Amino acid sequence: MKYGVLTFDDPKIETNRKIIHIDMDAFFASVEIRENPSLEGKPVIIAKHPKESGGRGVVATASYEARKYGIHSAMSAQKAYELCPKGIFISGHYDLYRDVSKEIREIFKSYTDVFEPLSLDEAYLDVTNNKKGIKSATVLAHQIQREIWEKTRLTSSAGVSYNKFIAKLASDYKKPSGITTITPEDAHEFLMTLPIEKYYGVGKKTVERMHELSIYNGKDLYEMSEMKLIKGFGKMGYSLYLKVRGIDHSVVSPDRNRKSVGKETTFSKDLKTESEIRSALSELAKQVIESLMKVKKHGKTAVLKIRYSDFETITRRKTMNYYIKDEEQLSYIAQDLWEENNTLQRGIRLLGITVTNLDPILYENIELPLWKRKETNYENF
Repeated sequence: MKYGVLTFDDPKIETNRKIIHIDMDAFFASVEIRENPSLEGKPVIIAKHPKESGGRGVVATASYEARKYGIHSAMSAQKAYELCPKGIFISGHYDLYRDVSKEIREIFKSYTDVFEPLSLDEAYLDVTNNKKGIKSATVLAHQIQREIWEKTRLTSSAGVSYNKFIAKLASDYKKPSGITTITPEDAHEFLMTLPIEKYYGVGKKTVERMHELSIYNGKDLYEMSEMKLIKGFGKMGYSLYLKVRGIDHSVVSPDRNRKSVGKETTFSKDLKTESEIRSALSELAKQVIESLMKVKKHGKTAVLKIRYSDFETITRRKTMNYYIKDEEQLSYIAQDLWEENNTLQRGIRLLGITVTNLDPILYENIELPLWKRKETNYENF
């Protein structure tokens, strides 16, 4: 396959869209540095100091100075401390991060209404038809970066391409503060040279299985047959078969359908009494209901997650024949699930509550009276 040229048996590539993926650079850490300039140039780690948490907790993010020590998000705080004992640990100010994220989304709205937030610090924007009337998505990406900096004093990286998958890969290519544009003509070469672990959605365990099949980069993946990838990786295998060919038909969805809302807490000391557990479940239920109200959702299924001191983790769920609307209801259901699986022979390291089976809050249960229900050249790109 020559770059940008399809063979007769290739699936169809759609290249008429212009997608930007914006990813804020070390967002939480950068906000902390902005608020406290004395942190500039220092290894900032967003996590509770392991000496204060008994070695518990994980890193939310880290400044680029901290990343030089090998520290990354989802790493245990204890491991981060071992790698960088002089690192500056900050528990995090999440209300502030949310406020800054809202500022950034207001900037997106001035360019397009078709944007899809993935988290507080990243989003896809479809700028095929944009409010500025600018033809070049690359020019728009530069403008968005500059406006984010002028209004928040924070840097971002951008990926520009004709689909979401490649745009996201591109935004990670020149971090921090970079812009990478991948045109349809560039896509094949770009995808062939990327290490397989850089492919979005390919996790650590999948990488290990890929390596067992001698797949180390995009070229190796491209040379695998469709049937072999499906046999080895199921639905994901077919998805990767398409994506390594530059094909991703998913659209930027402003009204992303949220499937669940949950909260969990890792405790600095294991919970060992009924009263501690009930209190923790009550607080989690309150947080989950507050989050549900913010997204105007309610659901019928409650999920309880329990992690014991030996790291064994279990989940239990219960589906009701009514929408769970308040913290008292949710707390009662969670405590009921706890009692069904109750054991205090081991301490409790983590508890979590999630509500799934969601619907917009405008939907209500209506019980009928007669019966009851059962439960390159970027100028134009």
